[in-house]
Amino acid sequence: MTAGATGVLIRTGRHVRPVRPGGRTRDALRHWAPLLPAVAVLALLAVPAAPAGDGSAGTGTVADAASGLLVLHCLVRVLRERARPLTRTAALVLGLPVLGVSVAAITSHDPAASLPGVARYLQIFVLVPAALLLLIRDRRDFRLVAGSVVALALVQGTVGVVQYLTGTGASYRGEDIRAVGTFGPTDVMGMATVVAYGLVIAVGYALGQGGDAPPGQRAVALACAGLLSVPLVLSFSRGAWIATVAALVLQLAVSGLRRAARIALVAGALGVVLVGGLGIGSQMITERLDSITRVTDAPDQSVTDRYTMWAAATDMWREEPVTGVGLKGFPAYRDSHASLALSSGSDTEGAGMGFQRQPLLSPHNMYLLVLSEQGLIGAVALVGSWAMLLVRTLRRLPGARRTRTGADCALAVTGLLAWQLVDFGYADIGGPSTVLTAVMLGLAAWWALDRRANSGAAPA
Repeated sequence: MTAGATGVLIRTGRHVRPVRPGGRTRDALRHWAPLLPAVAVLALLAVPAAPAGDGSAGTGTVADAASGLLVLHCLVRVLRERARPLTRTAALVLGLPVLGVSVAAITSHDPAASLPGVARYLQIFVLVPAALLLLIRDRRDFRLVAGSVVALALVQGTVGVVQYLTGTGASYRGEDIRAVGTFGPTDVMGMATVVAYGLVIAVGYALGQGGDAPPGQRAVALACAGLLSVPLVLSFSRGAWIATVAALVLQLAVSGLRRAARIALVAGALGVVLVGGLGIGSQMITERLDSITRVTDAPDQSVTDRYTMWAAATDMWREEPVTGVGLKGFPAYRDSHASLALSSGSDTEGAGMGFQRQPLLSPHNMYLLVLSEQGLIGAVALVGSWAMLLVRTLRRLPGARRTRTGADCALAVTGLLAWQLVDFGYADIGGPSTVLTAVMLGLAAWWALDRRANSGAAPA
């Protein structure tokens, strides 16, 4: 490499190719261009979503529209390249949910009402994950998208911490202190989900440092993980806490017991400093943690409502065990199966919105929602798809650790899948943050199903 009048000269064999000033920038932009629609989806999740007119969290957002453009962008690229887009295994894993959704829609008592559900399930579990699987080319691309999730988590977490400190968050026990980010009080799990994703990715990056990972990644990842733990605590989301602990324990266990012990000690000390030393919501956090152990002995109204809706979903499945009551059918059948213990809705207030009653339109358990609306066919197809992703991810993990190529990506995906599978026991899809679940599944699909993910060669 030599210097010339026009800039840097790169010698390739007997030829010298000039690289003009700004050429590297253009090359970088050309390389990252295929992923810009995916980054745009994540960036638009920071845009505040307007609630639906019925008081429930709206589902059609600018991020959802951007995800549609992402799928269209991927389709155009596939048609231009004229290559077989998916392997047989990838087609099977991502195509399984289509079977359950299609059967549930066809056998529904109201097929027209089920159509929005068909579009939503295909968007979240098939189309967006498949688009990311096809657009991500190497581990650099993976790290760009995953890093964008961490950046979104930092933005949402910052908004959430400010809400707690200034008393402008969602209402919690009579005080507007619950951190919800830009998602508002009708989607209290939104910020918690984003922040938890970012925290899990950061921990995976810190544990998997080495090989082809960028220099300094571990220090940055540890700093991000420490920062994101604060808004996660201030979200007061018990389900997110449980899922995060489960994901982090799994990440630590598969990364090595000695390292797991050291990091557990550091995390415990950090928790003592944040909650005990600095007093960040210590009393309310302690009460919230205690309530996890009292969900059977002395449940609050939210837990009672959840148990009642779980029982209602189970009764629906018993009536239609094979195909369920149909997509979007849970609200229509809820009252005829729920006991009198179910309240009419949950109260939401704060974060720039006045008091309103939010209807309970789902059982807040993804497994029971699918079982009640899609029956055994849909449940086996959808859960089977997730299980295959997790199994293939875990199978590739030892190779990544042994060769030190992509260990950070492997640990991040392992944690994300574990988090989602645990959290689905307390939550389901719905609300503006749902499209982020599709992005997470796309990252997992690439690592689990693409041959280039676990290749020994470093990405170009």
